[in-house]
Amino acid sequence: MKKQCIIGIGNILLRDDGIGVHLISELHKEKLRCDVDLIDGGTSTFDLLGYFLDNEKIIVVDSLKGGHEPGTIYRITPEELGTYIKSNSSLHDVQVFDIIKQANLMGADPEVIIIGVEPHEIFYDMELSQTLKNEMPNIIRIVKEEIESE
Repeated sequence: MKKQCIIGIGNILLRDDGIGVHLISELHKEKLRCDVDLIDGGTSTFDLLGYFLDNEKIIVVDSLKGGHEPGTIYRITPEELGTYIKSNSSLHDVQVFDIIKQANLMGADPEVIIIGVEPHEIFYDMELSQTLKNEMPNIIRIVKEEIESE
């Protein structure tokens, strides 16, 4: 089995921007394989380089403004990430792309899958919008399927 981790990133102070961190909290309640680490990456993605160096597969969960309906779930690779980054994307969208490049330059080439969720509302609030709360079971299902697909 591949050594894997799930990294949830985002700012929990900005409502739907924190979807990745909220997901990690929910995954702690689920039965997952014992060899999968759950990482609350917050907004300091550059502090996560070690995980990109130490794991064979990394699933990153973050809000992603791709221009579709709120709650849309994207499954993309780092190669596809550039086509999704818009001028109004969050800073951590760009940082994830940079950290993957940095890990590659250091000789690490983990399989990286990005599960992005189209935000509904981003403003100062620590609770997810109802739209993203409703999508949480689907996001969990997709992440679990990704863990099992080796």
